[in-house]
Parts: sequence; structure tokens; C-alpha cells
Amino acid sequence: METSMLALHGLGVSRGYAIGRAVVIGAAALEVSHYRIDEEEVEAECARLAAAIRAASDELAQLADHLPPDVPRELGAILQVHSMILADEMISLEPLEIIRSRHYNAEWALTAQGQALAEQFAQMDDEYMRERGGDVRQVIERILHALAEADGRPRGLKGSAIDAHGDPLIVVAHDISPADMLKLRGARFAAFTTDLGGATSHTAIVARSMGVPAVVALGAARTLLRDGDMVIVDGEAGVLLVNPPPRVVAEYRARQADYARERATLAMLRDVPAITLDGVVVSMLANIELPDEAQAAVDAGAEGIGLFRSEFLFMGRDDLPGEDEQYEAYASVVRTMAGRPVTIRTLDIGADKTLDGEATVATNPALGLRAIRYCLAHPELFATQLRAILRASAHGPVRILIPMVAHLREARASHAAIAAARQELDARGQPYGANVLVGAMVEIPAVAIAIEPFVEVFDFLSIGTNDLIQYTLAIDRADPDVASLYDALHPAVLRLVANTINAGARAGKPVSVCGEMAGDTELTRLLLGLGLTQFSMHPQQLLDVKREILQAHSNALRTKVAAVLNRASEMDLSLLNQ
Repeated sequence: METSMLALHGLGVSRGYAIGRAVVIGAAALEVSHYRIDEEEVEAECARLAAAIRAASDELAQLADHLPPDVPRELGAILQVHSMILADEMISLEPLEIIRSRHYNAEWALTAQGQALAEQFAQMDDEYMRERGGDVRQVIERILHALAEADGRPRGLKGSAIDAHGDPLIVVAHDISPADMLKLRGARFAAFTTDLGGATSHTAIVARSMGVPAVVALGAARTLLRDGDMVIVDGEAGVLLVNPPPRVVAEYRARQADYARERATLAMLRDVPAITLDGVVVSMLANIELPDEAQAAVDAGAEGIGLFRSEFLFMGRDDLPGEDEQYEAYASVVRTMAGRPVTIRTLDIGADKTLDGEATVATNPALGLRAIRYCLAHPELFATQLRAILRASAHGPVRILIPMVAHLREARASHAAIAAARQELDARGQPYGANVLVGAMVEIPAVAIAIEPFVEVFDFLSIGTNDLIQYTLAIDRADPDVASLYDALHPAVLRLVANTINAGARAGKPVSVCGEMAGDTELTRLLLGLGLTQFSMHPQQLLDVKREILQAHSNALRTKVAAVLNRASEMDLSLLNQ
């Protein structure tokens, strides 16, 4: 008899299909490394965890034995409770069984067990017992600290995330911050699913950059699934299937094979120039988050980097990267691109991307101190990054991209900061490129409306459609409750994009789209019809978009788009395929 299958519907944000075992991750579990260990490493990993538990127990005993006479009596009682929790088999033995059965590393096994216990305590009726869940979390943190202090081999995300039975592992989480995605990406999970999120949330963006399926806005998947459940992630339809019967698994394995064949066919377009049927040459650029993704851009046939999101170098760490560290990261990308242009966006921190240790207290951080506003408020941080970027330009063509510009005074301040960074490098005698272009992100409606003075003071423009849509329609792009209202085809959005492209053409300044619209094949013909000739997207999307460009007639599309652009209704994409 077939098991009962549960189908959860969300928003498919990264194409493809994944079949594997669920790894249900809570907030605490995101703070530790996740990796699989080999069979021969199991007992050593168990010993490592057991040693950390003993160390934590010894530490508690030392604290209890040396309590100052003036401390509250309750502290001794709390230490005793923590010692009892440490000695309980649910902490001292159960994580060891998880290591043996699932081949989790010690930190992963411990937090997985802690999460299960915390959920049990949270459901208890007795208030005193519910509060003991906090004690469990504190005990687990103490063990994690002992693990971190112990000597041994380096530990971090590594290898492929594979179940003990050979099944790929699939992340199921309530939400994943950009910093947490950085921690998880190294383990090469087969897919990501979240209860929250939208098409342009950073979970979606990073999943697409990794080329793995992702479904977001599932609602309550994390509470409904358990570790080890067999799941299928359908990134096309936006569906998560839980405990599917064999016939459904077989169907999706066939879909996986078809999808792999499609990707292999597309790979043949890698070195084909992106030229429309009527001879319009289109530049195909790549978006990257980390330096090691530059090679993927080259492999996909990218003609350059249209957006290097430098903030990912700053996230998921306790300290800020220094000038030399940043220089090495930027220079490695420039060298990898071997003469192709590299556009480095200055630090775009704020909203859903924060530096470790900086709490967001703004009522609406998306409208607060972020991006260029943040950099100008922290001039030394900004200067350090600008010097590093300029130094990297000695190895090849580099362009500096300023995010979230809203005022000409921000443009002038940015140019002044760059000039000051050049002067500092001159004083040091350190080389940099002679012709580093400076551009602005167009992502605030005010700039797209009054674009002419910005075209004059910058060398190029890059339209960040993710935020431009969010700010134009007053919609939080990561909020699943309003995800259906996030609309790239809204007439106001299209007019702002068209106004920017046209202004650039009149001034002879290049304009690109680096937001998620650029990588959406359903919008490729529309963007061509708006006059766009520079597309920048994740490397995984390049060949799909190139195929659309090769089959399009640009001038005919411009005539069709112009005829309907000023209508009050949404753009009918079917008109562009006639």
C-alpha cells in the first residue's frame, strides 16, 4: 500500500528537481557547521562530542564549587539543573546515536537534538517546564563552545550533503538569512525550501547562483516535516512533496533526466555570440556573490561580471575584512575574468543583510541606513573598500557601482571618496587602473523619474529591478503575504525601466539590468523591446536567456513594446511572441 503523500505549495524560485531526505533546520542549527562524515570517522566524531560534554560538565562543576559567597542562591540551583540536563541521556547519548545513524558532524547532531527537545518543551502546558527549554538551549550552547575550543581538524562546511543511504539532503527551514545561506552553501545541499521568502529574497538569489532547486513561501513546512522524511522539491511548479510513493519518485527521476539533457543541449551555446535575428549585439554579464563564482561565470560564457555583490565578503563573520583581504578577493575575480570587465558594487548592507554584531533597530530597515547611506556614514569602512577595489583594477578592467543612490549629493560624495582613495594610493605608491568607471544603481523610483542629472555625473547605470519594483509598488519583496502583488509587469515599473534605458541611450552611457528580471526568460523579449542590450544575471541563467535572444527580432519587439507601454493595464507578454 502506498504511503499518504503530503503536497505543500509555495513559490518556485529556482528551477530544477531534487529528490532526497529532509534536513529540518531551526535558527540555532543555522549557526553551526553542517557536513557529513565518513563511516570510519563516526566513532572519532562520537568521541569528540563526548569529550565536549565532559568538558562542559567539568566546567559546570568548577563553577558550582567556586561560587562567591555573595552570589544569589538561585545561581547554584540553575547550575545544578544544567548539570542534570547534561547528564540526561537525551543530551549525553541521543546525539551520539544521531552521529552513528545519520553520519552528522557533532555540532549538527547536537543542535538537531536540541531543536527537537526545545519544541517538546515549548508544547508543554506547565509554565515551569516550558521555561526549562531555555535551560536546554543554554546547555547546548555550552557544549558547542567546548567543541569550538577543542583542538582537532578544521571543521566547516565541506563536501556533498548526502544521507547515510546515499540520498541527497534538502534543507527545510522557516527562513534563511543571507549570512546563513553562506554557511549552508558549502555543504552543497540538493535544494532549499523555506516557509517565508519571495522570488527575489536572498534565499532565492543564492539558490539560483548555486544552480539548485528552491521553493519558498511554503507557510508551515518546517513544522510539518521531520528530519529524514523523503521529499521532492519541484522548483518549476513551486511544490514540496513529502513521503511520495514510488511511482511519483520514478516520475520525478525522469523529469530530472530530461532537465539534465536540456542543460547539456544549452551548453552548446556557451561560445555563441548573443546576437538577435536582426543583428543587435547583446552583452551577457554575470552576477556573483563570492570570488570563487567567477569561474562559473567564465564557464557559462559570461562576457564580464555585471554585479559583484561585495557585501557577502563582510557577512557571517565576527570581524570586518581588511583592505588586503578585500584586495585579494577582488583581484582574484579580475584575474579569473582575464580582461573581461568586472563591476564591483560597494557595500550594500542593511535591510535583510546585516553585519554580525549589528542589530537592526530601524522601524523599516529597507528604507533606513543602508547601501551608500551606510557607507557615507562609515567613511573609514568605505575608504578601505574603495582602496581595495582600486588596487584590484591594476590587474584588469574594473568598474565601481554605487548602490541605492537617491540624491546628487550622494553621487558627489561618492566621487569625492573615490578621488581621496586614489590620492592615498598615490601617496603609498600603489598602482591602480587608469580608467576605472563609476556607475550608479537605479533602484529608487525618484532617480528613475529624474534620471538626466544622474546620467551626466556617472559613467554607466545599472537597473536593480528587485528593489525598484519593491519601492515602486510599496511591497516587501521577502514577505509571502504580499508576494502575489510583486509585479515586474506593472506599467509604472516598465515606464521607469524604459525611462532609464532611453536616457542612457541619449547620453551615450551604457545601461544594464542586473536585477532578477534580467535572468527571467519570460521577460527577455520584453527587455529587448525596451531597448536593453546589457543583461546581467547569475551564471546558471545565462544560457537560457541567450537562447531567447538568439530567437528574437529586436526592432520588431521595440515596435510592439512601444505600442503598449503607455497602457494602464499590465503588459501582455503573449503579444511579444506573435
